[in-house]
Amino acid sequence: MPIDLPSHFDSKPAIVIGGTGLGAIDGYTPVAALHPVTPWGKPSSPIFILEHAGVPIAFLARHGLHHQLAPHEVPARANMAALRSIGVRSVIAFSAVGSLREEIKPMDFVVPDQIIDRTKGVRPFTFFEGGVVGHVGFADPFDAGLGRVVERCAAAMKGDGVTLHTAGTVVCMEGPQFSTRAESNMYRAWGGSVINMSALPEAKLAREAELAYQMICMATDYDCWQDSEDVDVAMVMKFMAANSANAKHLVGAVLDELCKLENSDLVLAKHWAGSAQGAVKFMTKPAGRDPEAMKRIEYLFPGFWAE
Repeated sequence: MPIDLPSHFDSKPAIVIGGTGLGAIDGYTPVAALHPVTPWGKPSSPIFILEHAGVPIAFLARHGLHHQLAPHEVPARANMAALRSIGVRSVIAFSAVGSLREEIKPMDFVVPDQIIDRTKGVRPFTFFEGGVVGHVGFADPFDAGLGRVVERCAAAMKGDGVTLHTAGTVVCMEGPQFSTRAESNMYRAWGGSVINMSALPEAKLAREAELAYQMICMATDYDCWQDSEDVDVAMVMKFMAANSANAKHLVGAVLDELCKLENSDLVLAKHWAGSAQGAVKFMTKPAGRDPEAMKRIEYLFPGFWAE
């Protein structure tokens, strides 16, 4: 992705694709590289604006331009806040995952609908703290409407070798080490479908920021629960390289479909509008609100505290 691009862009992109290695998608032309600074710091990378058929798409490399950020180092609050600040309302996140199920084979794709949190509190996971409290619903952590778009696109690509599993539970572990064999078998007993290190706190923060969020997972290995070869980086990279074309075609098809729905309630996440703001306003009484915390919330939701 070129970095010598304009640093300003007047339109507001409604969609983002996140994930290192997917910045170059056929038919999408880079037109700007934005460098927002949020109250939670800078995002992982410049936010590149790509255009396709006149529709702007934002792309953010979760782990940095050179994959230099470990999972626990990803500035997820800055990422989600920066995306919202430039106008993004729908997030399609891409992630390599380990499979916890025999039927989910390496190079298969999964549209998960649930998460089990196995992070350890190292990663900042909320915008609502330090003098402003808010509790948002998280029973269904992914966006079903965006998930259906992914499912339709994958179904149309079945003849091209794309296999998609339309539901599943992501186990999000801390990392950066892979699982022990005992942990891997425990996650299977819990009903886990795939395992990664990226879904959280990303999905929680997207919900707090009133963004529609759906992850597309690509299986690269069987973790270590099988008696076959244990997972390592070489294995992950081998399957990512082998499946790169399918991954980019699927992501491209999803973005094409969402571009057609550019101004729809789905892409603009109208169904989440007001969900977090109401939770905040009803919790902390005016006398207890910290001014600095209020400024941070104002960054997310301009005009939030206006009477």
